[in-house]
Amino acid sequence: MLDADLTLLLSRGQFATTMGLHIILAAFALGMSPFLVFLEALWLWRKDRHVLETYRFWLKLFALSVAVGAVSGVVMEFQFGTNWGPFARQTGGVLGPLMFYEVLVAFFLESALTGVMILGMDRIGPKLHFFVTCMVAIGALISAFWILAANSWMHTPTGFIRDAAGNFHPQSWLTILQAPSFPWRFMHMVLAALIATASLVAGVGAWRLIKGLQPASAKNMLSFSLWLLLFLMPLQIVIGDLHGENTLQYQPQKVAAMEGSWHQPPPGEGEPLRLFAIPDQQAQRNRAQIAIPEIASLYLRHDLHSHIKSLSEFPAQDIPHVATVFYAFRMMVGLGLLMLAASLCAAILRFRRRLFDSPLLLKFLVLLTPAGFFAMLAGWVVTETGRQPWTVWGLLRTEHSFSALPSSWVIASFISILLIYLVAFISGMAYFLHYVNSPQPYKQGEAS
Repeated sequence: MLDADLTLLLSRGQFATTMGLHIILAAFALGMSPFLVFLEALWLWRKDRHVLETYRFWLKLFALSVAVGAVSGVVMEFQFGTNWGPFARQTGGVLGPLMFYEVLVAFFLESALTGVMILGMDRIGPKLHFFVTCMVAIGALISAFWILAANSWMHTPTGFIRDAAGNFHPQSWLTILQAPSFPWRFMHMVLAALIATASLVAGVGAWRLIKGLQPASAKNMLSFSLWLLLFLMPLQIVIGDLHGENTLQYQPQKVAAMEGSWHQPPPGEGEPLRLFAIPDQQAQRNRAQIAIPEIASLYLRHDLHSHIKSLSEFPAQDIPHVATVFYAFRMMVGLGLLMLAASLCAAILRFRRRLFDSPLLLKFLVLLTPAGFFAMLAGWVVTETGRQPWTVWGLLRTEHSFSALPSSWVIASFISILLIYLVAFISGMAYFLHYVNSPQPYKQGEAS
């Protein structure tokens, strides 16, 4: 492998690693902040100490995720200057202001006011504290708005001009913020963050109920999160379908990779739903394929006999790594269906007044604790790997976007990041497991 190719591969892997951890923390903050708003509002209304117990329980984990997420975000964004210099130089006129607004909101609204949330509960009035909690939730949403606006522009670029050197310059900020994929990408991500958080809360609530730890609070976690999953999962399916139609229009080879569609079906037949296959990119075919005829046409084109453009219709150099996109898409959908099934089973048991008395459901929810975050990460793999070989779709290729650093430098930085993140992940998981197993994870008297 040439040194330049190795540097590109390592730079992509390093960015994916830092992005993977950061997106988990950012999504948890985005999904947990409205949950905290709901809990605090319910406590102010009912003055139920068990609701306050639930709020106190999740507040500390939320504050920790915001603190670590702010640091991991800085590490991620520094790489634009170190590993992706040509990309930063050419797109900085458009992406720079969008990233600046995201950082401004994250640091000066979300991070600062989170400190007030955790330290000011007994120092400021309850109504003012509730206002602070609402502002943190709004800050998390605004932060997501700017970062997804930047990402959507990279997928469906609009509102720009390019100079003779190939640099992008904003022509209309309103048009940039109206990138065709932005509304669907934004809604899909916000819902994914809420679903991932609800799955986590349900799993923790189920575990604490099984262990008999603050059962009233654990029942609150279960009840609220399962209602949320029951409502959000069907909505996410609808938004995901609309997002898929948008992707089919602007990034058809990504959809073809998601479906593993190498060639057009025979005349008169629709696109099959490939449940499993082993994509062979060199031979342009699937091995060991298990498929249901014509079903993919139904959810892709809402017609049993319509077709999509197949991978063989695109230049080979413009096709992403099909196996990665294919398997990640099935992981995302499969985990989503499991969470939907759990919410439906919970609804049936709730109707029968057995929601908290089903050991099988509780154990299933514990297993699904990380499912929402795994599904979200799989979705981002589909989105970003499916965009390859472009950093700015159709305009700037990834091979022209990375810094020509010696591969030894990138290896050293990548290993350092992996070690630091591994220590941080193990320490964080150890703290999380200790916290969720604590009979009273906050100071005595805090929930009074």
